Amino acid sequence: MTAILDPFHSRPIDVHRWSQHPEVGAWVDQLWDEVFKDMQGPRPGPKPKTPFRTQLKILILDIYVAWLEDTELSIGVSMNANAYDTRSRYNALGISKHIIQVIKRLVEAEYLVIAKGSYSGAGAGGNRVTRVRASDRLRALFDRSAVTRDDITRVRTQECVILRGSQDKLVDYEDTDETNRQRGELRAYNLVLANHFIDVSTLEQPQLVTGQDHGRDVIQQISHHHHFIRRVYSRGDWGCNGRFYGGWWQQISSDYRKDILIDDTPTVEVDFKGLHLQLLAAEQGADLPDDPYLLPEGTIPRAPPSLQRTLLKKLVLTALNAADRPSAYRSFRSEWPTGHMGKTLTNEDLKALTDKLLERYHFLRDLVFADQGIRLMNVDSQIAERVHRHFAKQEVVVLSVHDSFIVDYTRVGELRWVLAEASEAVVGRPLPIDRVGVGLDEIDADKREDLKQWRDARVVRCEGYLARKAAWEERVGRTVSPLP
Repeated sequence: MTAILDPFHSRPIDVHRWSQHPEVGAWVDQLWDEVFKDMQGPRPGPKPKTPFRTQLKILILDIYVAWLEDTELSIGVSMNANAYDTRSRYNALGISKHIIQVIKRLVEAEYLVIAKGSYSGAGAGGNRVTRVRASDRLRALFDRSAVTRDDITRVRTQECVILRGSQDKLVDYEDTDETNRQRGELRAYNLVLANHFIDVSTLEQPQLVTGQDHGRDVIQQISHHHHFIRRVYSRGDWGCNGRFYGGWWQQISSDYRKDILIDDTPTVEVDFKGLHLQLLAAEQGADLPDDPYLLPEGTIPRAPPSLQRTLLKKLVLTALNAADRPSAYRSFRSEWPTGHMGKTLTNEDLKALTDKLLERYHFLRDLVFADQGIRLMNVDSQIAERVHRHFAKQEVVVLSVHDSFIVDYTRVGELRWVLAEASEAVVGRPLPIDRVGVGLDEIDADKREDLKQWRDARVVRCEGYLARKAAWEERVGRTVSPLP
């Protein structure tokens, strides 16, 4: 039985998988009869909220999804009984501590491969929970299967308003009118996303490498299975964070985002300019230039203008997020690869640059190194919420990337108007918006045909994309075509 060679190539277990496919039922029947015979029939003691058999099904479904995406991908599972709370709002299907016994039995029967967890002390880098994945024996069962990824869905009651506390732990909370409102609006937004075809038209395979983790490529899957949006608050505080996470478009570069099509229609991404700086300026009643990161050439010796702007922007954002100067400067240097100029800037260099920025923007003096970032994320999430609400009411897709938004190119003017209205409602004045890209609704009627032809000529629809579109159309029973 092949061992798990890299336990860090993994993701946490997803306990919200579900499927009604008859073959999934057949898997569960086979495993149950073979491995769990002694658990059939009446058992002493209180009954689990979710039967053992159902917990087996949920586990196997997630193992199967991991295997479909990457045959070497493991899932992380806690073997600590205290990690499972059937009453938690984050556990919609009621997975209990009994899943530990299910896992152990499957390992003993050689249906799962295991890499036991390790703990070396609080905060130790090597700490991890147990990892499991399909063994050769279970893979043989999967290999014969006709179950597709589209046959596996999510439970509709999965929580989408998340509160995290210290060390990123989930925090249960009592619902209020406000949390109920947010959840209702977010479920409506997620339903809009689920009802439309969103893809990158230039990708033959629906995945992208987005970085490295422990020396291994981080793969982002591009599909409708990866856009369940959650609103996440931090530090156990409803005033911290609150941004929207979960969309695959948030994990890919702008070079690929420009190739996103919504219902086979080209899109435009509209950005706020220097969002967090502009939020602070609005709160302080200050004005900023059109590009607040554009300082005189030579401000950073030997840095070309474009690199200087990049370094200054990163320094400002790092200073706003940090609680003190030393941690800000360490964090700044950690952002750059070995050999990059940003890696070589000393604390003295960075202090001198910070002082130059503060000379220009006096209103920032009491705001840098003051842990403002987490609060500003909450403010910008209120803007994003209003944008989502506007388009969801029309059942129109808008994709948010925190400080930018993507719509089909027939609604760009509308999006710019909504961004201005939303930002004014939240901070008292409309925030500056980048003018890159043009929408069909922003030009004179007699020039619209020219724009359509110009865009159509530049859209590449590869064979892989067309196949995914056809499969989506067959699954939902309707076709999509570019908007006129």
